[in-house]
Amino acid sequence: MRLLLLLLSMLAASPAVALPANRPTPGYTRVAIETSVGTITVAVDRKRAPQTSANFLTYVDDGRFDGVTFYRAARRKSDPRFGLIQGGIDTDARRSLPPIPHEPTSRTGIRHLDATLSMARPNRPNSAMGNFFITIGATPNMDARGEYIGYAAFGHVVAGMDVVRRILAAQTCCGSGPMRGQMIVKPVRILRARRLDGTPSPSHGVKPWLIGLNKRTAR
Repeated sequence: MRLLLLLLSMLAASPAVALPANRPTPGYTRVAIETSVGTITVAVDRKRAPQTSANFLTYVDDGRFDGVTFYRAARRKSDPRFGLIQGGIDTDARRSLPPIPHEPTSRTGIRHLDATLSMARPNRPNSAMGNFFITIGATPNMDARGEYIGYAAFGHVVAGMDVVRRILAAQTCCGSGPMRGQMIVKPVRILRARRLDGTPSPSHGVKPWLIGLNKRTAR
């Protein structure tokens, strides 16, 4: 029994996939998420989760994540070393793109293991936009099963899990429903998110969150 518990603990703490942080990997695009407490580097899986990855990269290339926050730290009651952190545009509709089709884990094969990057969404399908989360420890209850659609995992952390764990340990309070008590008291600022591989492909059109920003900066 002790051996089984040890193996399960090792599985929960092990990374979901071993990808190099310092060089490109075919089929993946690395993104550096620079925060006020350090940098998290993720690799999005363009081959297995193309729509979700493309959506995330558009937010990155547009600068929609620049200046937003990690605002949620959901620690497991059974072991607060594990859980998830959530960040993105939160409720800032000015930064949002249209919702995207759901790519379930049953289709992509990308399971919610340790260090998995996945899309947050309201409690309905095809509704994810600009909020994402990172798991600390395996979280199989977020994988699709039967009629449960789960969440759309689309990448993994390849560097900076120490930063992820630091954010998970942040002081929390407030919130409602499933987020009750999980909102970070002093949200961790995302200074910039930038792609490390390939050519940026920003969307076209007006970017409402930038309107007036240059004028305020110039004062």
